[in-house]
Amino acid sequence: MPEVDNQEQFVKWFRYSSPYINAHRGKTFIILFDGEAVADNKFAEIVHDIALLNSLGIRLILVHGARYQIDQRLHSDKIETQILNGVRVTDEQTLQIVKQSVGCVRMQIEAMLSMGVANSPMAGAKIRVVSSNFVTAKPYGVHDGVDFHFTGEVRRIDAKAIEHQLDEGAIVLLSSTGYSPTGEIFSLTAEEVATRTAIAVSADKFVYLSNEWLASDNKQVSNQLSLSQAKSFLQENQSGLTQEIQTQLQCAIDVCSRGVRRAHLVNRDIPGALLLELFSRNGIGCMVSSDSYDIIRQANIDDVGGILELIEPLEQQGILVRRSRELLEMEIDHFILMERDGMIIACAGLYPFPDDAMAELACLAVHKDYQRSQRGETLLALLEKQALQQNIDKLFVLSSKTTHWFLEKGFELSDINALPIQKKSLYNYQRRSKVFTKHLSEKRI
Repeated sequence: MPEVDNQEQFVKWFRYSSPYINAHRGKTFIILFDGEAVADNKFAEIVHDIALLNSLGIRLILVHGARYQIDQRLHSDKIETQILNGVRVTDEQTLQIVKQSVGCVRMQIEAMLSMGVANSPMAGAKIRVVSSNFVTAKPYGVHDGVDFHFTGEVRRIDAKAIEHQLDEGAIVLLSSTGYSPTGEIFSLTAEEVATRTAIAVSADKFVYLSNEWLASDNKQVSNQLSLSQAKSFLQENQSGLTQEIQTQLQCAIDVCSRGVRRAHLVNRDIPGALLLELFSRNGIGCMVSSDSYDIIRQANIDDVGGILELIEPLEQQGILVRRSRELLEMEIDHFILMERDGMIIACAGLYPFPDDAMAELACLAVHKDYQRSQRGETLLALLEKQALQQNIDKLFVLSSKTTHWFLEKGFELSDINALPIQKKSLYNYQRRSKVFTKHLSEKRI
């Protein structure tokens, strides 16, 4: 229970987090972390946060590495191994170390997730953790004349079996080893296991916890990158990035290129990193998002016919105010649109009133075949960003038919007096549209 002085802050945070709690419930998240994270004395805090995510209805697949433990054992036993192009040659002796190290790490994670001590964050958690032969492997083979023996690659992920365990409410725990149909054990990289699993189960989010990432205020990189921006950033800055950061970015690019919508690269050394990244507006890491199949762009004069065709049915229903071709041609610079295969499927306009630091959201329309697919929300978010770039801190919209949609998107019911003077003088009293306003702030899910 929070202290009295912090009660208001606690309630504010809880309310602030609720949209994210609703958005994440029932979604599948992959969380990748290395063996060094497990060895860190702060790992218990990460486990507590994982338990919280599980209690909120998030379907979790945890993938752990054990490179740190393997290196320690090899060093203590004075065993030398060969590493070529960043890949370790796993001979019979090294494989024994790999099996022991991976097994110890896996059991340590399972034990921590099984805790239920009273008056602790894990009290009453009752988490069921499932580890199994979900990963089928194949040998890495011979490269440049070198036989890598029991170093392997992922051949197949048993997505159906994993989905079954997730449906039963279990956390699935995967290690950096795989098994062949002939009963051999292969040493894999945790990154490959995690990325291949994320793709196989069509995960909603991929989270890479590391102790090395560019700070969120680092000018080299934004805290949010599209897939194409991430590829460009990696290519242009490769010489200045550590191997660890290059690996993280490549993992994010790989999963987002194959159907995962969001990849989060997070510094695990930040207390509560998982919660801050997943349940706060701007996060504390870097989020890479897959490029949309739809094209969003600024409208031009050649789009007038397509926009008129899109908005005409809504004008006939009285949802939108009628706009003539001449008026739309004059105001086309205010519009953005969403296009798929040359067809305009959504549009919206932004009309700034800079003297009042306000802007009007107008003519938001989505084709009937593409409604209920978040496209309206996407255009709204983009126009909010444009407004913020123009030092606009409040949006307003006039609506008579879709009032609930705007309320659900954070708008508040206001009155005509909330409008800029110029817009107020043009208010149509016969239409009796309701006025909604929204204070702007950046947000990401």
